Amino acid sequence: MKRIGIMVFPLLLAVHGLAWGGFNEGLAAARQGDYNTALREWRPLAQQGDANAQYHLGVMYHNGLGITKDYQQAMDWYLRAARQGLAAAQYNLGVIYHNGGGVKQDYVQAYMWFNVASVNGIDEAIRNRDLAASKMTPAQVSEAQRLTREWIKKHP
Repeated sequence: MKRIGIMVFPLLLAVHGLAWGGFNEGLAAARQGDYNTALREWRPLAQQGDANAQYHLGVMYHNGLGITKDYQQAMDWYLRAARQGLAAAQYNLGVIYHNGGGVKQDYVQAYMWFNVASVNGIDEAIRNRDLAASKMTPAQVSEAQRLTREWIKKHP
């Protein structure tokens, strides 16, 4: 079975051109492997609702970077960021469901998340959505498309 990889740290800085001191300090620390500092900078921002910090905490938990690997925590932080429209978090939720990391493998959910991420600009999500679809029945694809429409309607 093919495993799909997550999107990692540098993406968001390039996409969003962030200017917060705390976020940027955390990013610089993470790039140097100082995950304790990154966690100290990002956790308060994430708890205050910052989608970029939530996403990066998800990546840290997903990969066990400076903290114990915890897929449930990763999913929680990704979902918080995904609700705010952060495509990288939506993509990584698709990865978790596709690979079955910490959750029951669910191609319907993977397809839905990849589809949402593709609508929000992640080109790689289209390929991964199609890969998930190749493992699904037509009824499952229809269900995933319905879930996508519902998600987008609730989270424009």
